[in-house]
Amino acid sequence: MMTSAEEAYYQGGIIAYPTEAVFGLGCDPDNSQAIEKLLRIKKRSPDKGLILLAANYSQLLPYIDDSKIPQDKRFSVLSRWPDGITQLVPKNKMLSQLLTGKFSTIAVRLTSQPDVVALCNKLNKPIVSTSANLSGQQPAKTWQEVEETLSEKIDFIIKGNTLGYTQPSKIIDALTGETIRA
Repeated sequence: MMTSAEEAYYQGGIIAYPTEAVFGLGCDPDNSQAIEKLLRIKKRSPDKGLILLAANYSQLLPYIDDSKIPQDKRFSVLSRWPDGITQLVPKNKMLSQLLTGKFSTIAVRLTSQPDVVALCNKLNKPIVSTSANLSGQQPAKTWQEVEETLSEKIDFIIKGNTLGYTQPSKIIDALTGETIRA
């Protein structure tokens, strides 16, 4: 295990951290090797895409195509945050397919979970986010569960608490409002 979440992030490691309802696994969205490692750990298909979790909207700007969010939709997109709602927004066309899978959008969420906000603010960047579990298994809800199931495979665990939500985030299309995952 590395000594800090920042060290793990900068060295291409995988970090487990609390989100709104479950623990997430994440890494630097600009490090392809780290993303590939994350997908291998989870046994997750790269076609599915991943979520970016951030402390504020400006941290997401390098990853999205903000110009494709019409002015009349902007307020509703931004007013859905923070917490609990992941939105599919137009992606920056230079973005790695490891993040977006087979989609023309990128899944993004702003959170108020204090450990994640502190990390993203220190890095001034978002963190990749996917549930802390192997594909098909139940996501971990505590750092102790992560430690039991994944500690051999990951580089750092932020030992905080989720915000206590009972369901993983709802996923919606930011521009149409259509629900993709309830």
